[in-house]
Amino acid sequence: MDFSIKTFDAKSTVNATKTGCLVVGVFENKKLSASATALNGKGEVTAALKSGDISGKAGSSLLLRSLDGAAAERVVLVGLGADEKTVSDKAYLQAISAAAKVLSGLGASDAVIDLPIPQGRDLSWAIRSKVLAFHESVFRCDAMKSKKESATSGVKKVAFVVSAKEAAAAKLALAQSIALANGMNLTKELGNLPPNVCTPSYLAETAKKIAAEFKMGVEILDRKQLQALKMNSFLSVTNGSDEPPKFIVLKHMGGKAKDAPTVLVGKGITFDSGGISLKPGANMDEMKYDMGGAASVLGTMRAIGEMKLKLNVVAAIPTCENMPSGRATRPGDIVTSMSGQTIEILNTDAEGRLILCDALTYVERFNPAAVVDVATLTGACVTSLGHHNSGLFTRHDAAHDKLANELLDAGKQTGDTAWRMPIEEAYNEQLKSNFADMANIGGPAGGSITAACFLERYTKKYTWAHLDIAGTAWKSGSAKGSTGRPVPLLTTFLMNRAG
Repeated sequence: MDFSIKTFDAKSTVNATKTGCLVVGVFENKKLSASATALNGKGEVTAALKSGDISGKAGSSLLLRSLDGAAAERVVLVGLGADEKTVSDKAYLQAISAAAKVLSGLGASDAVIDLPIPQGRDLSWAIRSKVLAFHESVFRCDAMKSKKESATSGVKKVAFVVSAKEAAAAKLALAQSIALANGMNLTKELGNLPPNVCTPSYLAETAKKIAAEFKMGVEILDRKQLQALKMNSFLSVTNGSDEPPKFIVLKHMGGKAKDAPTVLVGKGITFDSGGISLKPGANMDEMKYDMGGAASVLGTMRAIGEMKLKLNVVAAIPTCENMPSGRATRPGDIVTSMSGQTIEILNTDAEGRLILCDALTYVERFNPAAVVDVATLTGACVTSLGHHNSGLFTRHDAAHDKLANELLDAGKQTGDTAWRMPIEEAYNEQLKSNFADMANIGGPAGGSITAACFLERYTKKYTWAHLDIAGTAWKSGSAKGSTGRPVPLLTTFLMNRAG
């Protein structure tokens, strides 16, 4: 879908706009947005509201053809809620989604959207919301289908109306929003691919393609190099699989040469059977999504690459399968991590932290400004926060509080929200082992917190935060599929850091 920015002047008004479809807003109190008022010359729009053809409730819609006094072939009215002064984020997003749904079934080739921005939100937010909604409306999970779900109709070109003084800012926001949407699409595509296709090697090839397209540095470490680095915790997870492990390092050096990079670490378990601690069979297919952290980091890198973001960012992605076999790691085994700390593996299904801890040690070499790891780490986080918020964990001091607030604010900006959870010394008691420096699980109580406490032990040399996205990276049931989260949060976090 092609997007553009449109402005009006004395000769080019909403009434005179020649387009296949014009989208404007109405309200439950029978009031009209400014653009709807301009089209209401003979009262057709008001009549539609009074007759009940459209309620004005958020997400309601009505298609009108050949509206008197309008140059547009069609006018779509979308409801924005109670009144213009109380348009909520939710109502605005419902209106955009409704518009996208209507436009997807029309014979028109182009459309113009002119909707008021909710109070408290800015132009960039509104444009991003529209672009992401339209991308979502046309996204298809048909990569592996023999017959693609090609649309026979639907609008292909969409223009967003802004004032002339906002045009330059709007064009920048549009370019950034398209880059973000493309990054989310990549994340969703990777997540939805089956595990026999999206292997560690496939993720490595994807990183190479991103590097080639956006002029990034890339390095792929194989088993021998991981052995040389003494990443024995990481390697313990991959022992049972025939798929070779990969450690992906992708570098976007858009800032000044001497600036410390922000580092993103993504968990890349391309299939998690649980290993010897085998998972139940029900819904095990969804464990292809256990590389959601890796997919979101790759999607974020693609987005900032397209934006040419002026910031140094390094992505570090440990990726492998967790499978049972005669070679697989057993409960009770003890391994020595890259940091030199020893780990008693009590449950092989707590494998994400085992690959992340070595990655978190590896990234010390970059002297990072901050490190954020992203992982579908624990079912306990889903129990705590459901599917609305990702879990955010970090230490409590000035530097870490600042990093946490940056991430929380980026989530609020985009609707890709996170909730801060505690990390306290008391929880570390649960990780004690009689035979090693620590155990890899701390029992069911506070499971997402003890997992974060485990990771925290490997991050003492830099400012760090952990995002547990087990509840937000994908959906189950009839809507099964990757959500593309937390690419909006991560990308916006990096954009804010770049200023």
